Amino acid sequence: MTGTTDRPPRVRRTAEDRRRQLIGIGLEMLTTMAFHQVTVDEVARRAGISRSLLFHYFPTKRDYYAAVVRAAARRLLRATVPLEGAEPADRLRATVDAYVAFIRRRREAYVSVFRAPRQDEWILEIHEETQNALSHKVFEALGIDSPEETLVLAVRAWWAFAEHLCVDWTARRDGGDEELAAMLVDTLTDVVRRAAV
Repeated sequence: MTGTTDRPPRVRRTAEDRRRQLIGIGLEMLTTMAFHQVTVDEVARRAGISRSLLFHYFPTKRDYYAAVVRAAARRLLRATVPLEGAEPADRLRATVDAYVAFIRRRREAYVSVFRAPRQDEWILEIHEETQNALSHKVFEALGIDSPEETLVLAVRAWWAFAEHLCVDWTARRDGGDEELAAMLVDTLTDVVRRAAV
C-alpha cells in the first residue's frame, strides 16, 4: 500500500463557475424554504466552502441575495418568452399561460421574495425591472414596437393586477389555471384596446 487514496484530483472552479454554483444553491433552497430562511452559512456549507470564501465572490450578503433574486427573475422572464411565428393572440396566450404556470409552480418562493410585508429597496427595484420586462413581452407578442406612454402605463398596471390575482388564485384553488389564464388574457386585451384609443 502506498498510503494514498484513489480520489480524483480536485478541479479548481473559475470565479464565474463558483458564482453560478452559489447562486444555483440559493435558487434550489428557494424551492423548499422562504427567502428569509436562506442563509449564507447554509449556502457555504452546501457548496463545501467557508463563509469567508463566499464573500470573496459576493462582497456582502446583500450582493449575494440580489444575485439570487435577479437569477430567479431571469427564470421567470425566460419562461414567458413569446412563441415564435405564432399569431399575436396565440403569442399573448402562451406568455400568460407560462406566467400562470410559473406562479403555480414557484408560488411560495415568489411570495417570500416579491410579496413579503417588508421589502428592501433593492428587491423593489428588481421587481419593478421584472414587471417592466414582462410588459415589454406583451408588446413583443402583439408586435407593438413603440407603445405610447398611456399603453405602457396601462399594461404595467395590468401586470400588477395579474400578479395579485395569480398569487391569490393559486393559494385558494388547486386547479382552474386555464380559466385563470383566459380571464387574464381577456382583461389584458380589453386594457390594450382601451388604452390604444
